[in-house]
Amino acid sequence: MMDLDKIAEIFAGGSYEIANVQRLVIQPKSILRGFKTVQYGFLFIVRGEAKMHVNGTAYDLLPGTVVHAAPGMQMDSRVIGQSELEYFIVFYRWNKHGNDTAAVELDTHFKLEPGANPRLLEALIMIQQKARATGGIGKLHVKELFLGIMHQVLVGCKSREEGRSPGQKIIEEAIAYISGHYMEPLTLGELAELHDMSPKQFSYFFHKYTGYRPIDYVIHYRMERARELLKAGSYPISDIAVSVGYANPLYFSRMFKKKFGVSPSAYREQEESHKDVGQS
Repeated sequence: MMDLDKIAEIFAGGSYEIANVQRLVIQPKSILRGFKTVQYGFLFIVRGEAKMHVNGTAYDLLPGTVVHAAPGMQMDSRVIGQSELEYFIVFYRWNKHGNDTAAVELDTHFKLEPGANPRLLEALIMIQQKARATGGIGKLHVKELFLGIMHQVLVGCKSREEGRSPGQKIIEEAIAYISGHYMEPLTLGELAELHDMSPKQFSYFFHKYTGYRPIDYVIHYRMERARELLKAGSYPISDIAVSVGYANPLYFSRMFKKKFGVSPSAYREQEESHKDVGQS
């Protein structure tokens, strides 16, 4: 398998355009006789099983499998089992410029195993619907969708390599988001929607991997930041409240006392007395 970071670098900075996107359903036990590819492309399996050969290399295709091929490659495939084979193909054109090392890297076939992911299927449906967009803005949207798909695929592969489930990765992303936006109004519904989950599903996974309910974690994070500010200097309590997301300083003080057992002003006095003892 190609290096995941290398693939990411190629598509993050390369010059290419999405040529076409197809969604195909193949009947059980169908056999696709040998043919030669004419474009670069990624094949995304969403349902069923098949056996494919690319230039003599055998690939087992299952839901969540992604296969890349370049122009001029010999391919054949056979659907296995009683289920239909459903897949998407994203064809792209690489705009080669002189000594293009990225193009050389892509002149090969390889398989990626990000695992089945409902968010990826939704993105594939969307790009297939938008693939024929015209005009600069339309084409930009298609490329944006493609980059989102590749990001999900590569993150899924990396998570499997590291033994992390896709759910765990999503929660890690949610924690990172909270750490950058804790001073803003945050609700369970908004956090769940941001990560393409229902509130119930998001709350379940968040608690599973962190031990906190989402909003309880937001409160915990805000209180820890407030405690750091109280230790750092003599900022007004009202300013600290606003900086961690509370417009009402009285409500902030109640939440702080519930968390640490003392009010913000009492906590500050404790810290100052500890400093004095340490200096004497």
